[in-house]
Amino acid sequence: MTITLPPLTLILGGAASGKSDYGERLVAATGRSLVYVATAQAHDTEMSAKIARHKSRRGANWRTIEALDDVAPALGDADPTEVVLFDCATMWLSNQMFAEADLPDAEAQLLAALTARNAPVVIVSNEVGAGIVPENALARRFRQAQGELNQRLAKRSDLVITVMAGLPLVLKGARPKGLP
Repeated sequence: MTITLPPLTLILGGAASGKSDYGERLVAATGRSLVYVATAQAHDTEMSAKIARHKSRRGANWRTIEALDDVAPALGDADPTEVVLFDCATMWLSNQMFAEADLPDAEAQLLAALTARNAPVVIVSNEVGAGIVPENALARRFRQAQGELNQRLAKRSDLVITVMAGLPLVLKGARPKGLP
């Protein structure tokens, strides 16, 4: 059975919650051609291994576009017959902050690209506000920016799902029939 996704879906969860795996299964269940917009950078061997695990899990049925800091072209190039998994908004935000980008401008460009997309998009993002208050100013600034970005993404999304311990819970929108 195939499912129909709304134009914009947001999947939130904590670290290692199963959100990326769920996002992959969700878009694969549409029966459409699969596009993976990757934002992670391998700065160390641990991250390299994580990226390799994700690639291996997805398999060869995915067209991968690396968009470390600008996802607009990738979203704009998606064909209406495809479905896009943007994984993840958290890494995208980290990339923006490390590059000392103008965050309001970068976010405005991201939101405009999501609004103008040609294909359904599923965004994966970390929920970072449920833990302890970070000890340093940069981490607190990141946590604040991520929380605000998640709120804006959720407001624009037709379907919002949180994943905890691998289990999805619909927060906003109608649960598509046959949802994995």
